[in-house]
Amino acid sequence: MASDIEFMRLAIEQAEQAGRAGEVPVGAVLVRAGKVLATGANRPISSHDPTAHAEIEALRAGGRALGGYRLTDTTLYVTLEPCAMCAAAIVHARVRRLVFGAWDPRAGAVGSIMNLFAQPALNHRVDAFGGVLMAECAALLKAFFEQRRA
Repeated sequence: MASDIEFMRLAIEQAEQAGRAGEVPVGAVLVRAGKVLATGANRPISSHDPTAHAEIEALRAGGRALGGYRLTDTTLYVTLEPCAMCAAAIVHARVRRLVFGAWDPRAGAVGSIMNLFAQPALNHRVDAFGGVLMAECAALLKAFFEQRRA
């Protein structure tokens, strides 16, 4: 069975695709029982959709693949700590585990500016692990924004 690092490398490939398309380079991979169910790459700019974050794209594709919106027993791999919108969607989809790469000190909702998963009123708990291939994930974002500023 593939490891968290191997699945994160697939998420990095999705992030690289997003970056080549002019989107902020964030990628996601949804896995169940060691098999990739769906992938997602950031595309809010090209889709004119503020909700088209990589996580949301992967969750939507996962729902289509499974024929329902409950994505139980899945793990979502994302190159950047999810924002509040994405963290809430992960909870509502009933994802079991979240594994992410880089922390997001400006918008991260899984520990950086808040931890949405720790809210006691929520009816589902997600196990979250940050920092997997953090340097590689952060380097993609840093290079993208340096190029944009140049």
